[in-house]
Amino acid sequence: MDISTATALVTGANRGLGRRIAQELAARGATVYAAARKPESIDLPGVKAIRLDITDADSVAAAAQEAGDVNLLVNNAGTSTGSDLLTGSWDDVRLEVETHYLGTLRMIREFAPVIEARGGGSILNILSVLSWISYPAVGPYAAAKSAEWSMTNALRQELAPKGIRVAGLHVGYMDTDMAAHVTTPKSDPADVARAAADGIAADAYEIVVDEVSRKVQGGFPGGIAALYPQLG
Repeated sequence: MDISTATALVTGANRGLGRRIAQELAARGATVYAAARKPESIDLPGVKAIRLDITDADSVAAAAQEAGDVNLLVNNAGTSTGSDLLTGSWDDVRLEVETHYLGTLRMIREFAPVIEARGGGSILNILSVLSWISYPAVGPYAAAKSAEWSMTNALRQELAPKGIRVAGLHVGYMDTDMAAHVTTPKSDPADVARAAADGIAADAYEIVVDEVSRKVQGGFPGGIAALYPQLG
């Protein structure tokens, strides 16, 4: 995809990776809608800030009306409750699914016709290495991301005949507010944003950004024993 002629909408663009992706796409010549629940929190020059809550159907529909010239959709908005599956609050578990899976799907259902009407384009879903592997402390988040990856695979096939390429980006921890509590090595979101833009430009289906994601992906052939050695 030629990013310099694209019109993009990036969700969750007020901070973290979303802000960096919006900035990177604009720097490469794209027209960019930067979306957030509080558009006044978006301070990037050269982008158009719009209000969007991906968990609210009316908000998503309004965004599709306002940004009716989009041919590149970046589904970045997310949440991380830090809950586990057995003791976390039901509201937290539901929020993870409502955001990462249903919210992303709602965005694609609204914007796929917009992109098709423009002659086709691209959708990028920001996934995670946790769409491939899970741990108890992040069970609800990982389950929602795994569902989002499965959805990404299905929609790749369904939207390809309409000229819409659907990609997924996998990355471990990044140096953002969401991972501020993490002390292990973290990727620079600016580097991840560049990898995302490069992947979009190359029409890649999977964008695997860091070594931890590549290691987990490489462990698939070994099955449970390779991915979860603690289970024996």
